[in-house]
Amino acid sequence: MRTPPPRADGRRRPGRVVAAALAAALAVSGVLASTGPAAASPDANPASSQPGGNPHQVLGVTPVTEVGSFGQQVTKVVVEYAAQVDGGALSPQMFRVEDSGYNFRFDPASELGNLVDRPIADVYTTDDPARLLERDRPERRGRYVVLELADDPAGGWTVITSLCPTFLCSVRVNPDQLTQVTQLDDVVGPRGTVVSAAAPETPHRITEESIDREVDQFVRGSLETTSGELLYDYRLPEHYNPHRRYPLVVALPGHGMGYDGQNRGVQLASDMLALAWTQEEWIGTHQDVIVVAPQNRRIGKAAEGAQVVELVEDFTERFAVDRRRVYATSVSYGSQLMWEAFSTRPDLFAGGLLTGGFPGEADEFAPIAAAEVPMWITHGTGDHLLPVANARASYEKLVAAYEARGLSKKRIDRLARWTEYGDDAFTLPDRHLAAAPTLEDPAILRWLLAQRG
Repeated sequence: MRTPPPRADGRRRPGRVVAAALAAALAVSGVLASTGPAAASPDANPASSQPGGNPHQVLGVTPVTEVGSFGQQVTKVVVEYAAQVDGGALSPQMFRVEDSGYNFRFDPASELGNLVDRPIADVYTTDDPARLLERDRPERRGRYVVLELADDPAGGWTVITSLCPTFLCSVRVNPDQLTQVTQLDDVVGPRGTVVSAAAPETPHRITEESIDREVDQFVRGSLETTSGELLYDYRLPEHYNPHRRYPLVVALPGHGMGYDGQNRGVQLASDMLALAWTQEEWIGTHQDVIVVAPQNRRIGKAAEGAQVVELVEDFTERFAVDRRRVYATSVSYGSQLMWEAFSTRPDLFAGGLLTGGFPGEADEFAPIAAAEVPMWITHGTGDHLLPVANARASYEKLVAAYEARGLSKKRIDRLARWTEYGDDAFTLPDRHLAAAPTLEDPAILRWLLAQRG
């Protein structure tokens, strides 16, 4: 089985997701893009909400999430106490973490309340949970206990079905993530005094906003276009310099991540489509990139494609974008917007990475070929939603458009690429999400970033 690239700490990224019914997988192809605070646990004591209250009490629970190939999952949990904890006296066996085993891609919503155990791989203390935004293991003396969960795809997924206005659904970040922690043994301080007594019958639910190192770096924005307001999220390089020029990657997500009125920002946490480009371990090289992830209302291919064009034009005017290095990448429905934008304004784009997508239309291949915009199309052989034969036919039509212009085979092979993934290329059996094995290959990402308009 193919595994995602290793993280900076050497651990493999959690695999994300399984096969979906038609409604769910077309609805997404693909969050807690950041979860909102859940209701306080039933045992919450107002007197203990600040340090110095009842010491025999968990003061708060903060989820830490990470986005991998198949989506966002709770990967750590931070438990807050009223006094400093002796980290040397901690062990994973002192706690139990549970979470919903529900996965919107293949489970009915009725399964949401069914909890599964999340094995704990490591436990340590820190003085500030915000340090997790910078380091994987910020171990320090403090009153926060970090429970690092084992790399396991069972449980903790943060996406739930949002709306199904037709046979297509949309998804959202669960505003009431069911992650809960139970303290099975006494937690003690440096001098052996009990900071919090064991309470094996008292689970503690999430009380704080989630922490996600990559998602939290994105900034929300909106643009008034000729077709109405377009919502988007973007991220500038850490040391952004307006006097430099940076490549721009436009991430076009699946149908279900379009804005439905209540799922703002879900396109970031659905998969690695937007986040891969800012992480060296995913792109395989240090490269500062501007990323923008539009969240179109689903108003139709032509209108949404035009909005993408307007967004690119806006970003190239407002930010230090290298106009010769504007790229697009897509999942499922997002391919429709790529075909539309590339065929109507090929002058704007230096290349595209189209994964698990819809076929192009007859009049779209010639303009792309005339402008010689490089495209790499990938698809899963076992895609149960969009037949691989249609995607392969689009690649062949694109090649034919180049042949009609008299280009050599060598030149065509540089401009039009095709990769078909067998079932064994997917770490979890959602064969529709060709973005997973595609983005797990740094060579493909580097290929896109090497293109010049």
